[in-house]
Amino acid sequence: MKDDKYYLEQAYLEAIKAEQIDEVPIGCVIVLNDEIIARGYNQREKNKSVISHAEIEAMKKASEKLNSWRLDNCEVYVTLEPCLMCASALQQAHVKRIIYGAKSLKTGALGTFFDINSLSNLNHYPLVSYLPDEKCSLIISNYFRKKR
Repeated sequence: MKDDKYYLEQAYLEAIKAEQIDEVPIGCVIVLNDEIIARGYNQREKNKSVISHAEIEAMKKASEKLNSWRLDNCEVYVTLEPCLMCASALQQAHVKRIIYGAKSLKTGALGTFFDINSLSNLNHYPLVSYLPDEKCSLIISNYFRKKR
């Protein structure tokens, strides 16, 4: 059985793919029963779509694979704390757990800037784990440093 660090490393490899095409380097993998069922990375510029975040791209693939919008027993590993749009989509898909490697001070919606799980009366609350990973933090900070 693989551990959280392994899957976060796989998400990091997806972030590298985004960086290689000059997208904000964020990557995501979705795991079900200890198997990666979907991968995604940021493609907003490539797709000219505001919703082409890593998590959304991975969720679309996972839903296709499972033939369902429900991702009930899935665990989502993402290099950067999801924004409100992605955290909400993950909540709506009923994912079991979200694990992220770097906090997002400006948009993080799982406890840093905002906490979607603090809202009352939602029908589902995913478990959230922050697993600090220096590579996840550095890839994004270095990307923006180069842009400035």
